[in-house]
Amino acid sequence: MIELEIQALALQREGLLIEVGRLAGTCGYTLVRQRQVQDPHGTLLTMVVRGSWFKKRALRTVLATCDRLVSFELYPVVEGQQREHFAATNKTVSNYVPPPAPPPEPVEEAVGEAVEEVAVASVEETAPAPVPTVQAPVPAPAESFEAFLVVHAPAPAPAPAEPPPEPYVEVVALEADAAAVDKTLASLEYDYPRIVPSLLALARKVDEGARESSLRLAGQRVGAWLHAREYAMDTGLPLDAAMASIGAPALHAFAEVDLQVDQLHIRQSPLCQDEGHSGCSFYSGFIEGLLSPAIAPRGLSIFPVCCRSFGADHCVLAVSE
Repeated sequence: MIELEIQALALQREGLLIEVGRLAGTCGYTLVRQRQVQDPHGTLLTMVVRGSWFKKRALRTVLATCDRLVSFELYPVVEGQQREHFAATNKTVSNYVPPPAPPPEPVEEAVGEAVEEVAVASVEETAPAPVPTVQAPVPAPAESFEAFLVVHAPAPAPAPAEPPPEPYVEVVALEADAAAVDKTLASLEYDYPRIVPSLLALARKVDEGARESSLRLAGQRVGAWLHAREYAMDTGLPLDAAMASIGAPALHAFAEVDLQVDQLHIRQSPLCQDEGHSGCSFYSGFIEGLLSPAIAPRGLSIFPVCCRSFGADHCVLAVSE
């Protein structure tokens, strides 16, 4: 896995993060962090994404097709280095402070000093010249044998060699393990909503390539089961109303949720604790299975903006029709 920094310049700010994030998601990249700054040239977007090194060319191709971007650049992320945006307006600031002017010398003191110098010079001219004194030569110190010895300091011990980096192995995405999902949700009617331990066990049991797809399938089945049990009469709702009255309250059974316009902020997700092992696919499948019957025939588009397991403060899902 590698981290890439996307620097882009756009004329409009509204919806820019979601659109660029969706394009990166189509290439298999996940958002780590982002920043938007308003500049005289336009909106400066800086987005750090994580994904496969082999998809870098595909990411550059899809970004080039985005009409909203005036220009963009891709850079590899260097740990501890903060890169300046390529389209930022240069601001030259001078820190030069001129030195203070010297104070004027008093005229009276300068005249008095000149008179004193003339008097001293006249006294020195009339005084007799001093008799020079002859000093006896000082004997040189005796040479010692130790002065010619050369002491060789021991060579420093070589620094321990760093272990070679582990080779990168790209995980091949696999279909969901339906049998493992069925076994995990066999007693859903009695276990809900205390199903997080079973979901964590499912993520550890299935193959690495089938982990996200299996969690998504589990989320779809749990969401559809919950809609049939408690929200079967709610149909034909607008998306924002369905998110506020059904989606966000139902997600409170698993984590603290904050609904902000068209984004779901999931704080302290118990499924996204291990580094690099996101559980957001369960939440995406859960919202899809729960809200699809309520807003039918319109479809849902759910995009993971950032995840706690990749270093973000909390998980964010962008939900749109």
